[in-house]
Amino acid sequence: MIQRWSIGYNMAVEYFPNFYRKAKLNTFKSVSTGTLVVKEPLNFWAGARVKPKDTNNSEPVYEPATGRVLCDMIPCGEEEVDEAIKSAHSAYLKWSKLSGMERARIMLEAARIIRERRDEIARAEVTNNGKSITEAQVDIDVAWQCIEYYAGIAPTLSGQHIQLPGGSFAYTRREPLGVCVGIGAWNYPFQIAAWKSAPAMACGNAMVFKPSPMTPVTAVMLAEIYKEAGVPDGLFNVVQGGAETGGLLCHHPMVAKVSFTGSVPTGKKVMEMAAKGVKQVTLELGGKSPLIIFKDCELENAIKGALMANFLTQGEVCCNGTRVFVQREIMPQFLEEVVKRTKAIPVGDPMCEETRMSALISKPHMEKVLGFIKQAREQGAKVLCGGEQFLPNDPKLKDGYFVSPCVLDNCRDDMTCVKEEIFGPVMSVLSFDTEEEVLQRANNTTFGLASGVFTRDIARAHRVAANLQAGTCYINNYNVGPVEVPFGGYKMSGFGRENGQVTIEYYSQLKTVVVEMGDVESIF
Repeated sequence: MIQRWSIGYNMAVEYFPNFYRKAKLNTFKSVSTGTLVVKEPLNFWAGARVKPKDTNNSEPVYEPATGRVLCDMIPCGEEEVDEAIKSAHSAYLKWSKLSGMERARIMLEAARIIRERRDEIARAEVTNNGKSITEAQVDIDVAWQCIEYYAGIAPTLSGQHIQLPGGSFAYTRREPLGVCVGIGAWNYPFQIAAWKSAPAMACGNAMVFKPSPMTPVTAVMLAEIYKEAGVPDGLFNVVQGGAETGGLLCHHPMVAKVSFTGSVPTGKKVMEMAAKGVKQVTLELGGKSPLIIFKDCELENAIKGALMANFLTQGEVCCNGTRVFVQREIMPQFLEEVVKRTKAIPVGDPMCEETRMSALISKPHMEKVLGFIKQAREQGAKVLCGGEQFLPNDPKLKDGYFVSPCVLDNCRDDMTCVKEEIFGPVMSVLSFDTEEEVLQRANNTTFGLASGVFTRDIARAHRVAANLQAGTCYINNYNVGPVEVPFGGYKMSGFGRENGQVTIEYYSQLKTVVVEMGDVESIF
């Protein structure tokens, strides 16, 4: 079956089910802001795209940089969710019987295809998400690296031998769970789909993935790449939808596990729904992370770290260090340089290589971020730069969702901008005097996703890291996330981990086998 995407308004591009052929790659390389229109179905199961059964509940999906409609998101109903899960279960029965080496070969091929098509996938991601092409390319790199990493782990999965008295023994088997559900967020659509599917597949599971309804475009690309690489039809399926579709997935009796990335309130609902079926759950939720900068730091690195901790993906990053605690003695120098560099951040067309910050995900979210900044002013914070709706010079961007990066001074711990997750380009700066004081303040939050410290004192660095209540602590850097390293939260930022070897524990289960080599001893 031939499928079509529309590029521009009057040029159609045809390609075959194995997704991009080399002859078609140049077409996607030419995609620029305001030109991509998605016409094909965004659901995928049983090895192919699937047309929605009911188009009455469609929702428009917008291109953040232009504000124009990119496509319609049509949510899956109960029958469609059931089809996708049953398709995944059939694939799981085949995939789970393969050896780790056999699974690894297919996963490595998927990683190779992603690596080869990196720029084309990144352009689609930019169009749907709004982040800069520079960041999107890194996201796609992280995606194939994640798949490659877990491909390497797949052949190493093993159990344990335990010697028992009298020559008897026991052993353990590490077995897959079955059909896993992944529910993604809109800030890293393709990357999160890889983060969840790679460890699941390495362990022998299948996955049904639901992207955010605001970013439905690129997960289906990953599904087609997995198919091209050679996975059984149905092993990685994509269903579109919002809360109702998510509920159908969480309640389905054939689902063994749910991995969710998103907000705390939605995470609580996912956990509640999964609990009714006693399903395993991984939750990666929100954050309001502290970044502590001591006076003995290498100031240049601390300033770079603070910018990286606040303005990646327009500040729409759950682990961002948005509470920046700066020791009082160096506060003037820090603020002067941070404000200078924040003002110099190039904001504009996300497809331009020079752009470092682009549009927020939606108009309502932009208005929410601007509302936080307004409230911060009212509560006594001082806006040192930015914090306003930004209008780029390019006329095609006039309806985009741009906000100029903002630095807030004169902040207090009781301010809303310091306590609540803004999820936008807003840095709140607070002063502190002593290590003991700043640790108490840094930990005074319901969140615990990430944290950071800049200091030249190696003993202090490790002491502070040990006392910060967060799943990750960066020392003399921030927002560095190699796929080899576990990522996840403390407290209300969730539980379970993504990435790293430990994630295998969350996508597999242990069976104990006890072998008697002698006669049975019985009291009866």
